[in-house]
Amino acid sequence: MADITRRLGWRHLRGAPTAHVRHHRSGRLVHDGPGLSFWYRSLTATLSEVPVDDRELAMTFHARTSDFQDVAVQATVTYRIVDPGVAAARLDFSIDPDTGSWRGAPLEQLGSLLTETAQQHALDVLARTPLAAALVDGVASVRERIAGGLAAEPRLPATGIEVVAVRVVALRPEPEVERALRTPAREQIQQEADKATYERRAVAVERERAIAENELASQIELARREEQLVDQRGTNARREAEEHAAADAVRAGAEAARTVRLAEAEGIRTVQLAKAEATAAREVGEARAAAQAAWLRVHGDVDVATLHALTGTRLAENLPRIDSVTVSPDVLTGLLARLGNGAAGGPKL
Repeated sequence: MADITRRLGWRHLRGAPTAHVRHHRSGRLVHDGPGLSFWYRSLTATLSEVPVDDRELAMTFHARTSDFQDVAVQATVTYRIVDPGVAAARLDFSIDPDTGSWRGAPLEQLGSLLTETAQQHALDVLARTPLAAALVDGVASVRERIAGGLAAEPRLPATGIEVVAVRVVALRPEPEVERALRTPAREQIQQEADKATYERRAVAVERERAIAENELASQIELARREEQLVDQRGTNARREAEEHAAADAVRAGAEAARTVRLAEAEGIRTVQLAKAEATAAREVGEARAAAQAAWLRVHGDVDVATLHALTGTRLAENLPRIDSVTVSPDVLTGLLARLGNGAAGGPKL
């Protein structure tokens, strides 16, 4: 929109570089061009402002495919006004000389023209295309058809409009149809995911089986080596037992030989000792016999009284020692009685 200021009944317009301004005074063109700046009187001036920059027009419309399915088309058309004079003559781009705003809605009219033209060509191509093909290749075909249709549309050059680019953003079916169409793809994706899961599980099971086989092989090898170790230990134990038995046999033979030698030596000593004891006993007996014979010979010549005295002396020597004698009154009385009787009878003897 142009920038307009007021000064003592005069107006000053300052346009933008992307806006083409046309100034008519009393039916005569006074100023014509982009980015103009000039003074004018509002009572005698007629102003038009035509944008000459590239503009984006977004459009959304519904169409029906050959299999009677509704689709929503989202597209964007880029255009620009290449002939502002023609556009100002065909569309109402006039502005208020006091405010600078458009009196009408020229861009809306231009947008309706572009939208209806693009929609007509899109409907034409989608009406002969089934939904599945439209969803797969419909974006490119619709874009080409809209671009070709707008380029061949005679009203656009006659209005001074040039289409720069056409973009089709998306072709979308109805939500229910879209969900139905997504179901097979989702099922296929789920099947592929399940297949990948099963393959991963199969790989894991195979790896676990390989690990188990390796562990079993290791256990078998360990058992075999343990068996070898047990056999070797048995062989070593048997060899050790044989060596111990041989050593014990040698030791027992040595002990037996030593015992035999000791027994033989002991027997010899015993025989010698027995012989010595027998000789000593014989000699002692002979000495005792000689002494007894001598004693008998000595006592054979002694009288009987002397023998009695010797006998009493020998008895006295052999009697036990008496340290003290206790005489009770009864014993003393008996002894005195016996002594009295003896004294009395003595003279009788």
